[in-house]
Amino acid sequence: MAEDLGYMKNDSGFFTKAVHEGVSSSKWSHGALVPPVVTSTLFDLSSDEDYIYGRLKNPTRSCLQEALAATENAKFGMVVSSGQAASSLVVHLLKTGDHLVAMDDIYAGTNTVLRDIAPRMGIETDFVDMRDLNNVSKFFKSNTKLVWIESPSNPTMKVIDIRALANMVKQHEGILLAIDNTFMSPYFQRPLDLGADIVMHSMSKYINGHSDVIMGGVVTNREDVYNRLDSLFITLGPVPSAFDCYQVLRSLKTLPVRMEQHMMTGLEVARFLESHPCVEKVLHPGLPSHPQHQLSKSQSFGHSGMFSFYIKGNDLKTAKSFLKKLKMFTQATSLGGPESLCVHPATVTHQPLPLEERERYGITAGLIRVSCGLETPAHLTADLDQALRSAVPY
Repeated sequence: MAEDLGYMKNDSGFFTKAVHEGVSSSKWSHGALVPPVVTSTLFDLSSDEDYIYGRLKNPTRSCLQEALAATENAKFGMVVSSGQAASSLVVHLLKTGDHLVAMDDIYAGTNTVLRDIAPRMGIETDFVDMRDLNNVSKFFKSNTKLVWIESPSNPTMKVIDIRALANMVKQHEGILLAIDNTFMSPYFQRPLDLGADIVMHSMSKYINGHSDVIMGGVVTNREDVYNRLDSLFITLGPVPSAFDCYQVLRSLKTLPVRMEQHMMTGLEVARFLESHPCVEKVLHPGLPSHPQHQLSKSQSFGHSGMFSFYIKGNDLKTAKSFLKKLKMFTQATSLGGPESLCVHPATVTHQPLPLEERERYGITAGLIRVSCGLETPAHLTADLDQALRSAVPY
């Protein structure tokens, strides 16, 4: 579907990678096709296996890390206890006196880490609108060590030219480019291939895809970066459970099939809303109306079920009324699961940001973020239609 819409041609072998990478039965003597859930914290040190203690390394976790790396075309993969833990590990690559440049419109949890936690470590952050890359280089300093972006951004769906940004960063020795790829998953976007140094995921979202596991992941092609991250992981200890690793490894096998359906449903629902009299504007990179529509198609293989829209009137009372009228959509903060969700960023996910900042980023009282699940699209559009017509005077 995505290729027919003008997106890049995807890797025809991705489905096979998702099913087979990291889970070869030759890894263990019993020949099981499904990796065992190894809950032991201890290992026999007299064995030839490279396992010592569960915090350092775990066989089930190793399978998932290998599979995750393969889907992102990465040499090294690491899974941790949450997406926030993944972001925090990357920030811990920096030291007192370092500086980073971050995209202004990013997940509120990441914003909080950079705004409230990093300064306690003596790390300075500048938040920049990166749609115009000329803005980025203006903020580079002699002590700049990291550039952090999301593309598309959460929740206003801004798309950044990853290739151009990576080329710019590479002109400055010692600066790493890190990208949160949660909204797209490895199936629809692989930033390492576009020049990024580090890619992180909240694997709780699309990669797990069933709303029942909290986990994060980090991948890279740079051995020096991986070794530093691994050292931080061992020392700080954000360890995911073996059972959670098993769950996500199982979910990864169906990622491409799920993402195709998420994209189809999301586009159908977004197109419906774009023509609805109770909607002011839809923010979906797959729509020609999106300002970075062509850019999105040039650097990705499709789009997920994520988008946002402004309800007519753009006021809090109308937005709240709409959300209360929904029947099939659930009000919830996460995304990427089989169930469709709506959330009000200004009062939920991005409420910690100051009002002036939210308004500047476009996170207004009328903005609704949507995660389209795997339901029948017609059922979703019918639900949105009745809720909108009940809430919006038109």
